[in-house]
Amino acid sequence: MEQSTQQAQQLDHLASAPAPGGPSPFAAFGMPGMGGPPPAAPPEPCPIMELDGEEREDELDALSDWVDDFLLPIYGAEVTTAAPWCLQWQEHDDVVAWLHALWLAYQQHKDPEAGLAGLFVWHRDFLLHAFAAIRAPGGPLSACMTSPERPAHRILPGPPPSARTDKTTTDAEAAGSGEPDELTA
Repeated sequence: MEQSTQQAQQLDHLASAPAPGGPSPFAAFGMPGMGGPPPAAPPEPCPIMELDGEEREDELDALSDWVDDFLLPIYGAEVTTAAPWCLQWQEHDDVVAWLHALWLAYQQHKDPEAGLAGLFVWHRDFLLHAFAAIRAPGGPLSACMTSPERPAHRILPGPPPSARTDKTTTDAEAAGSGEPDELTA
């Protein structure tokens, strides 16, 4: 009879809710809602063009490793006039931005939570689109290497500032100098 009473007490103890504020028996497993630590939030992705200094250099180094060791050996088809490339692609800000976004998407889609089709989605929605833009005949690398026998690198000039930016600058200069604003279109 005494053993039955002890077993009943033990069952009652196990079935009761843990004391509030007390240590959870599940804390070591990190189970949310069971007294364990909250799950760590994934780091916020930051576009590489918004980084500065050493943080940007570190991100560019990691991106370069991914491009050189993974992306190009697998997906870097032959360099031609229809698919140019640049050995100094890190100096093309637009190409760096495209490749960084592609790399972030790759990391997301290879995660097990992306499911079995995650990498297919990355190929279809990200890889093909990014490479079509980067390596287009009129794209950002079009003035660079179009044949492996003739390595070349040239950064094409971007468009000038908009007329509104010019007008605002001219208005501010005219207001400061007391001279009339003269704009030519």
